[in-house]
Amino acid sequence: MDPSGALRLEFDRTRIDQGQIEALIQSQGLVFVAAASGSRDAGMETRAVVDGEPSLRGHAVRAAEDHTVGLVLNPTEAAPPSHVQEGESPHDHAPGGEDTHDHAHGGFLGPNTELVFAFACGAALALGFGLENLASGLPVWASIACYIVAYGFGGFFTVGEAFENLRRKRFEIDTLMLVAAAGAAALGAWAEGALLLFLFSIGHALEHYALGRAKRAIEALADLAPRTAHVKRGDQIIELPVDQVEVGDTVVVRPNERLPADGFVVAGVTSVDQAPVTGESMPVDKQPVADPALARADPSRLEPASLVFAGTINGAGAIEIETTRKSSDTTLAKVVRMVSEAETQKSPTQRFTDRFERIFVPVVLALAFLLLFAWVVVDEPFRDSFYRAMAVLVAASPCALAIATPSAVLSGVARAARAGVLIKGGAPLENLGSLKAIAFDKTGTLTEGRPRITDVVTVRGTRQADLLATAVAVERLSDHPLAEAIARDGAERLGSAPIATASDVRSLTGQGVTALVEGETIWIGKPEMFGRGDVGALSDETTAAVEQLRLQGRTLMVVRKGARDLGVIGLLDTPRAAARGTLTALRNLGISRMVMISGDHQKAAQAIAGQVGLAEAWGDLMPEDKVEAIKKLRAEGKIAMVGDGVNDAPAMATATVGIAMGAAGSDVALETADVALMSDDLAQLPFTIGLSRRTRGIILQNLIVSLGVVAFLVPATILGLGIGPAVALHEGSTLLVVINALRLLAYRDLARAGAPDARRI
Repeated sequence: MDPSGALRLEFDRTRIDQGQIEALIQSQGLVFVAAASGSRDAGMETRAVVDGEPSLRGHAVRAAEDHTVGLVLNPTEAAPPSHVQEGESPHDHAPGGEDTHDHAHGGFLGPNTELVFAFACGAALALGFGLENLASGLPVWASIACYIVAYGFGGFFTVGEAFENLRRKRFEIDTLMLVAAAGAAALGAWAEGALLLFLFSIGHALEHYALGRAKRAIEALADLAPRTAHVKRGDQIIELPVDQVEVGDTVVVRPNERLPADGFVVAGVTSVDQAPVTGESMPVDKQPVADPALARADPSRLEPASLVFAGTINGAGAIEIETTRKSSDTTLAKVVRMVSEAETQKSPTQRFTDRFERIFVPVVLALAFLLLFAWVVVDEPFRDSFYRAMAVLVAASPCALAIATPSAVLSGVARAARAGVLIKGGAPLENLGSLKAIAFDKTGTLTEGRPRITDVVTVRGTRQADLLATAVAVERLSDHPLAEAIARDGAERLGSAPIATASDVRSLTGQGVTALVEGETIWIGKPEMFGRGDVGALSDETTAAVEQLRLQGRTLMVVRKGARDLGVIGLLDTPRAAARGTLTALRNLGISRMVMISGDHQKAAQAIAGQVGLAEAWGDLMPEDKVEAIKKLRAEGKIAMVGDGVNDAPAMATATVGIAMGAAGSDVALETADVALMSDDLAQLPFTIGLSRRTRGIILQNLIVSLGVVAFLVPATILGLGIGPAVALHEGSTLLVVINALRLLAYRDLARAGAPDARRI
């Protein structure tokens, strides 16, 4: 349960479905949280976390073993759920436990207090050992006093954790170490007990320090935005804390300053380094919006040339921006929250290791209990049997196994965030690393998403100006990319010619639009829309024009006024310059199948696919058809869907991993996608796939090391290996897997550079 009242509930779909869960929850007087604004399914009030990943895709819950739903405990005044869910910290020794500790000890000596205490323990141990073995004539209590001091420093943090674990009815290695150290002291082996605590404390302190590097990489994102902003109030410019900047304020940004807020440029020309947010390598030119009132009314439709983000760096020009979001709601703030949330989500491998530990730990405890009575069978004192049992417990403790996956996920997510890629946890990170197939939407993904009018063919003596005036009157009321192209290019071709006013505009999803212009019904849409239902078939002349333009790979919109066809408008979208190179890099990374899915006619889809180097193109797909296409592909194996995160949301939710492009300017894309490419740059995709594959390889390496060390130490300690060497190897393996995971922070985009070894771990 988090402070806002949001409860995270995990369940197994093989035993109970979501409908039963909802019924049980509602029977207790609880309610589901309403979907956030911008969710594409506001009618569905379940905030779901699918495959361990937070999502607003309530209507498209994927079948998986573990699922989570979010709800609020106050049925009358339900607060929105916090983005920070309760979950596992990176260091979880408890098999299957939900609450964990991460050894993040602070103190009067700062964040490295545990490390200082560990070294103090080692110093006291060395002094005691020297007094006991190198100095003659000294009383025994002198060396024992040093060992007691070593016990105090080495066990200071361990005692607190052990008591906390016992309070939670959990038996972890912290408790084992204390039991072993206490047993050593009781048997008079003070030096061995102190050595045990020193090795354990130094191992954990170094482990915490190493993990802190990955955490600091994430925390550094929050420090990108400045603390203050220069705000215009009347004729004055005053400096205010960013949390006091309101939506609609005008902020002055001087050359080379970081931008303090999201907004749009209203004065000045500059170039902005957007790499901290979007990962773009080159500064982006910025200019004022043409109509501030229009931009203010609908910021979601701002052109990239005027849109700016908090945390980015201004170039040589002074600019003024009008803020569109408060500091707590900026794109950067949302990314920081989501990255922090992502590190708490379990990946498939981590869930497997949890299930393994649930079986492994009880078996080890039973074995250690039996070894306590080895003296009954073997001719040895109880002291030796006790030590052997403690050594086996220490050797078999799955610390390295528990941290093997979370440390790699944490480092991978942090590295991706630094490059302008938001990966929401371990599940999409691991899935991206193993999939072999990707489906791409066409418009705005493989193409620029800015189609232009290339052909205007009239029929039955219609004047071209009449056709365009009718089309512009209707399409300027729509926000579809094709409608925007017709409205923009059509108005340019018409010049100063009058344009009528349309009313009663209705969208026909996936087909077209209908409206009233001067009292007559206007139909504008795909050729396939005509001849179905109440819509009359196309005339022979119009059909011939359609076929001719389709041979040229055009996207077509037919315009009809009343019962008379006016003509056909042909549009063409330009393939992205980076599309072909990106697809080649993906093939080099092992993606063996890539499919383009589109609502366009099959011939138009094939024309674009041929230009970007794709062999498969599936056209004539309605939104529901795209979902079925992804289901068909997913039945053959894991599949990623790349789109804009808005129009493609249902298909992305159906895929194994949904990837949204250009998410920096879209709240919906940030919320719905499993992976969000913050910039509108397709070339970020090979980096993301390459990083995921490297992360998966690191996880595999860590699992081999952690399980291999346990497999060696358990029989070795049974056969007589001392508890000191066992602790050293145990803590060493834990530290090794963390350091191995930290290599991901230095991952370079070899795939994007076309390096031949991009697939190597």
